[in-house]
Order: sequence, then structure tokens, then C-alpha cells
Amino acid sequence: MIEIPSGLHKDVVSLAFLLGTWEGAGVFEPLPGQTSPGEEKCNFGQEIVFRHDGRPFLEFRSRTWVLDEQGEKVRPLESEHGFWRVTSNQHGTSGVREIEFSSVRDDGTVEIWYGELADGKPQIDIATDAVARIEGAPAYTGGKRLYGYVNEDLMWVGEKAAPEVPLRPYMSAQLKKVLSPAKLIQDIADLPDDGIAFFR
Repeated sequence: MIEIPSGLHKDVVSLAFLLGTWEGAGVFEPLPGQTSPGEEKCNFGQEIVFRHDGRPFLEFRSRTWVLDEQGEKVRPLESEHGFWRVTSNQHGTSGVREIEFSSVRDDGTVEIWYGELADGKPQIDIATDAVARIEGAPAYTGGKRLYGYVNEDLMWVGEKAAPEVPLRPYMSAQLKKVLSPAKLIQDIADLPDDGIAFFR
């Protein structure tokens, strides 16, 4: 069930399904010709946080790390920070809502993404409109991403292109929402005071 928190700006109510902390795992495969030591194909863990402060955007933070065969953290993989906005048709009065996402990644890449929130379902399809990067950042010309809320999980797939490499998938993950302590307290409101009666 998707909850609309109090204080959420009306312009981003359609993005409420993204709110919260999400954790899970996925698969990473660097673009051909861009593999450097420690950047081979791997499984990765991820934490994504979407939050709001009452203004007309959602703040986004993502951290990923390489996982070993036992699922243990090995080292950081990629970090990203950005902001999501609904730029037109915020209130869903006609057709598809348009999405804008501005982001910066720890490798020195800055991106502006535009796309759409599907009409009638929690799915977002975005593509880069502008890419800027520092001199040491990997070669990169653009990307696409698809996010979807499926059976209460957040799933996403990312594609990348480079000067010599056409657009191709490089990351995908399935994430589950992490319940906050406040939510957990609500869920145990009917638990007896001493807790023992629960087991009788």
C-alpha cells in the first residue's frame, strides 16, 4: 500500500511510492573497454533513500557496494545524490506526468534526466538530456533508467552509452523498503505490555 505522508508537497504526491529507505541487491557490469582493476562484473548491494522536506521535490541518495559470493560487503562501488521533480501535469489532470531528475555521482559525473511517470501505474522511464564530467571521469555520453514499484518492491535497471559503446544495460537491482522504528511501533500497538501473552 502506498501512503501519502503529511507535509508532502502537492506537486510530488505522484512520486510518493518512492519515499523511504530501500535496500537490496543487483548486478553490475561495466561497459566494454571501461573495466579497470576492481570494476569487473559483480553483484552489488544498494541502499536508496528518497525523502522530502515539504518543498516541491524529492531528495535522492544512493550508495552501492561490491558483494562477495557470501553476500558480504567488499568495497564501495558508486554513490549518487540528486533531486526528483514533476515538471508538468503535477496533479494528473491529463495524461502522463513529466519527470526531471538532476544528479551527481562520486566519479565526477553530473547528469540532467527527463522522462515520464506512466499513467495509472508507479513506473518511471527517464533518459539523460545533459551530461558533464570532470577530466578523470570515465567516458560516458548518456543513459536511460527505468524504475518501477512492483509487488511492494522497488526495481530498477540502468543503461549507459560511451563514445565507442552503444546504449546497453549496466546495472539493475531489486530493493525492499526498510521500515522505520516509528512504523514498527505502530505495528506492535496491540502487543500485550509484558509481551509474554503473545506466545500463549
